[in-house]
Amino acid sequence: MVTNQPIPPKGGSLFGSTTINWDDANKGPNVMWRVPRNIRLNDNIVVREDEMAVFYRDGKVLSYIDRPDRYALTSLNAPVVGGLVKALSGVQQEAEVYYLQKRIFDGKFGSSEPYIFRDPDFGLVSLRVFGSFRWRVSGADVFINQFVGTFGAASSDDVESRLRDQMVILVYNTLGKLKEQGVRVTDLAVQLTTIEQAVLGAAPDHFGPLGVEMNQLQGLSINLPDDVQKAVNTRSQMGVLGVNYMQYQAGQAMTEAASNTSGTAGSLAGAGVGLGAGMGIGYGMSGTMSGMYGGGPSSPCPKCGALVPPGTRFCPACGAAIGAAPAPAGGPPCPKCGAATAPGQKFCPACGASLAPPAPRTCPKCSAVVTGSGKFCPNCGAALGS
Repeated sequence: MVTNQPIPPKGGSLFGSTTINWDDANKGPNVMWRVPRNIRLNDNIVVREDEMAVFYRDGKVLSYIDRPDRYALTSLNAPVVGGLVKALSGVQQEAEVYYLQKRIFDGKFGSSEPYIFRDPDFGLVSLRVFGSFRWRVSGADVFINQFVGTFGAASSDDVESRLRDQMVILVYNTLGKLKEQGVRVTDLAVQLTTIEQAVLGAAPDHFGPLGVEMNQLQGLSINLPDDVQKAVNTRSQMGVLGVNYMQYQAGQAMTEAASNTSGTAGSLAGAGVGLGAGMGIGYGMSGTMSGMYGGGPSSPCPKCGALVPPGTRFCPACGAAIGAAPAPAGGPPCPKCGAATAPGQKFCPACGASLAPPAPRTCPKCSAVVTGSGKFCPNCGAALGS
């Protein structure tokens, strides 16, 4: 932060010169300090190991000193100061002086306005980013020309505010590039290290024109809206369990049923939850529970995914066991167990036998073609065998 404390004369000379340095008490976390009065010919400037002194006049940097020493601004030291003395030899013979620290500074950033991320699953999602960074001044003349001349920064707080805004912009630009590469909202949590490296890779081109070098980006956090975060958490749990959304919802419903019931029903629901967890919360368990609580809509087969009518014990598409009561009537009886079947079913819902009609047979005696499952030839009465 800029302070404008008076500078006491130190070591006056025949020419009335004043020695100027940056007091340690005024340094602290400040990257920049403006000397309260303009420097004049014959003044002395003290530059220490961790400092740079920048001479600024008429909206631009005249010169800067980054080597530690005491510099007397006289014509005798013109080779040391360079073109500064010539610039000071006009009518006013003075210039502003800014001290800069060379050390690395720590800063934090956070977005005040959200970044709109278009995701194929969740649509338009508002993201906010937070984190911290480490930086230092890399070019004294460029830094002063930009922050003092262009932005009108008067304190270290002004500089840090500008850097925070620029860091948020750079992170947003990086997210935009990753989005174009197919990264989704659900991928951001596991891509934070990649995003940090991408931001640091783009930092020289972004901050170099400001005379700033970014050394580190850490603690990057990308916050999602609550409803999107909940959906992302749900998807992560589904991945761990190895189930799809319908299976996950069925498992959640069974868990709630177990916690909200008591007595025998509660025991059965609890047993169902345990069995459902052991089966990966499969569709077969949801069908079983539907049967226990009065039936319901058709449920998918746990093996092939085909819709199974309520009360069906075997999948009519693949024959897998479902575990419910016999299916409703309407089709031909099962040729093996005689149970009623529904039209279009390929396997018996009671025993799992194939419902496909048997292939035609030829009578071994009269060579007549025999259909059906009869044991004797309807033409000559000869036994057809099994």
